[in-house]
Amino acid sequence: MSTTTPTRIRYHKRTPTGLTKSEQENWDPKILGLWEKCAVGDNNDKESFQRSFVRHVTTTLARSVYNIDNFSAYQATANTVRDRLIKRWNDTQQSHTESDPKRVYYLSLEFLLGRSLDNALLNLGLKESFGEGVKDLGFRMEDVLDQEVDAALGNGGLGRLAACYMDSLATLDYPAWGYGLRYTYGIFQQRLKDGYQVEFPDYWLNFDNPWELPRLDVVVDVQFGGSVNKYTDDEGRVRHVWEGSDIIKAVAYDVPIPGYGTKNCINIRLWSSKPKRQFDLHRFNEGQYEQAVQEQMQAENITAVLYPNDNHMVGKELRLKQQYFWVAASLHDIVRRFNKSGKPWSKFPDQVAIQLNDTHPTLAIVELQRILCLDWDEAWDIVRRTFAFTNHTILPEAMEKWPVPMVAYLLPRHMQIIFDINLFFLQDVEKKFPDDRDLLAKLSIIEESTPQFVRMAHLAIVGSHRVNGVAELHSNLIKTTIFKDFAKYYGSEKFDNVTNGITPRRWLHQANPKLGDLITEVLGNKDWLKDLSLLKKLESFVDDKDFKKRWAEIKHFNKVRLAKHIETQTGIIVSPDAMFDIQVKRIHEYKRQFMNILGVIHRYNCLKKMSSQEKSEVVKRAVIFGGKAAPGYYIAKLVIKLINSVADVINNDKSIDNLLKVVFIPDYNVSVAEIIIPASDISQHISTAGTEASGTSNMKFVLNGGLILGTVDGANIEIHEEIGDDNIFMFGNLADQVEDLRHAHRYRNVPMDPALQEVVKDVESGQYGDSRIFAPLINTLTVGKDYYLISDDFGSYLNAQSLVDEAYKDQDDWIRKSILCTARM
Repeated sequence: MSTTTPTRIRYHKRTPTGLTKSEQENWDPKILGLWEKCAVGDNNDKESFQRSFVRHVTTTLARSVYNIDNFSAYQATANTVRDRLIKRWNDTQQSHTESDPKRVYYLSLEFLLGRSLDNALLNLGLKESFGEGVKDLGFRMEDVLDQEVDAALGNGGLGRLAACYMDSLATLDYPAWGYGLRYTYGIFQQRLKDGYQVEFPDYWLNFDNPWELPRLDVVVDVQFGGSVNKYTDDEGRVRHVWEGSDIIKAVAYDVPIPGYGTKNCINIRLWSSKPKRQFDLHRFNEGQYEQAVQEQMQAENITAVLYPNDNHMVGKELRLKQQYFWVAASLHDIVRRFNKSGKPWSKFPDQVAIQLNDTHPTLAIVELQRILCLDWDEAWDIVRRTFAFTNHTILPEAMEKWPVPMVAYLLPRHMQIIFDINLFFLQDVEKKFPDDRDLLAKLSIIEESTPQFVRMAHLAIVGSHRVNGVAELHSNLIKTTIFKDFAKYYGSEKFDNVTNGITPRRWLHQANPKLGDLITEVLGNKDWLKDLSLLKKLESFVDDKDFKKRWAEIKHFNKVRLAKHIETQTGIIVSPDAMFDIQVKRIHEYKRQFMNILGVIHRYNCLKKMSSQEKSEVVKRAVIFGGKAAPGYYIAKLVIKLINSVADVINNDKSIDNLLKVVFIPDYNVSVAEIIIPASDISQHISTAGTEASGTSNMKFVLNGGLILGTVDGANIEIHEEIGDDNIFMFGNLADQVEDLRHAHRYRNVPMDPALQEVVKDVESGQYGDSRIFAPLINTLTVGKDYYLISDDFGSYLNAQSLVDEAYKDQDDWIRKSILCTARM
């Protein structure tokens, strides 16, 4: 009796989702053994690093020991680290393919990653050995790290939160992927000209990016426009076929995200837009040179910049195309990976969880409903069990809405589905609340205006099984204000709270290494990097003189570092002995940088009136601003201009003895934040109560031992609860008073706060430049009825500032407060 040997596979082919264990069994073990023998090893000692470094210099970069600079050293170091990172990435992806777990997919239009090399070194535990290796080769690791440019994939808190989430998911060993867009220029590079913000492209991809893996063979066709044809299938069911007229290719680029203290390495997949046909040779040969590449330019515009200016219809259309392009490619990828498992569609929500980071990816709900070849109700049940929605705003004007004619033109099938979703939803509402027509209008996904609009937040709520706010106050407010009618219909249990967080690996260990080392030393290990509750043990050192001295020295070191950065970037000299008073975040009216600079003018006026003796008792203060205004946000850009105009006057007034300096640091980003945050004495988080959903910069400052001056808003409230009354300075009206105050401003003649009125007169008098420039800004307080309640909070704000001054004079107690802030975060 003869036996046959099973045929072994000896050829290779591309398998985007990897091989399962059963598929691997068909491979020739000799081939697999040889591959394993030749694979990149796990040797992370100094000598192994140096061999890899020199190999990358001579082969990857085609250079030699005689023509390598700091940037080339960065490239060689980054590629050496990437070799280790990719091995973990491959092992993680193969492990997930074999175990086939439920995966988390995080859809975010922004991922504000910052620099990657230092983060990878720290998370992989390579900083020490590789640092020594670089030094022996003739470089300083500090100089090497400084060569990297920030990835221009985000703007503010939303994007940085997404990056922190991915770091945390990797560290906690979750099988997770992020999906975003690979912007060619990102948000923009901010420069100052005559005190005004000027936007320039951020050429962050000018050099080969070692932190992305081009997947040029992973391409998804995304269509726009066209028409929808209806037919009846063999089973008598009505089907729709969308035949798009324009097709854009989505090309994948992968960004590995390593976890800390684990071999888990997850992924962010970014999509880049390319034309279906890059070059029209026929037109070129006819001399139509611009038309020959027109299709390419139009396609690549989709991923050119983050948040294209939507002050015009062309910009709005580009934004909508950007959002659909991203979710269509991502859903295609997610569904392809699920289909690999061979499971029925009914198991989709058991294998796939998709988190919508704000309303930007909401079209993913409609796209999945379109893709599922099932009965409507069965498909809709799968969709709702798959998606969850994170809301990031309380401001009605920040809720995304798209004109129905625009959606119908670009995405005709999706518009039909949206209308159907809305109809079936409203029919259910009508059954539950008969004849309540006002409720139907309030809950409708379609806003009945001229033209009609699609309310994306409403669509996200209806299409998700869970909706969460991002701070306790915010989560309560969305149930009682903007989404109160949905809470009435669904019940409050659909709405949840998940307060934002930050990763301590980036925001203390990496940004503030000296403080991180001190904490590790006194706690005896680095376990606190994965369990912040362990920082509570620092409380036992608050009265230890030696510990407090070292804490103060580290703070001073960080202030010296920031002072050097300020001088380099702006030419302004600030003393590290001054109190560093910092407000760095996106420039917006509700964040009230305007109130801050008006408060600075008040302080300046007070200094001008003081005697020499009185000045000798004043706390020196450097008020430091940073942040970008949206290109089309005129009022926010005027705030930047006013800050710089005030700075020009105050910084050049020798009569105040350098007791006050004002600085605007241009082009605020993650790397700049890593310098600014550890140096803070006091940071301002002064949004109008009920407008800041959460905030995360407040957490970063407090984790680094900085105190907060803030309103009772967002995560300030929960930070206050943790660190205690004595270690934070709160002021201002409460969220439940805001609407009454606004009503009074609209319909009653409420006088302006006298101190504020005096400051406004100074601006109107031309003391800080042509007053006509700032007239629209002043009008927000008068004609605009002071919507963000600067006048109502100004007196309380000034009183809180006085308390800050008095507290800072007792440096021993201030250091005690600083330690407690970190310990209780």
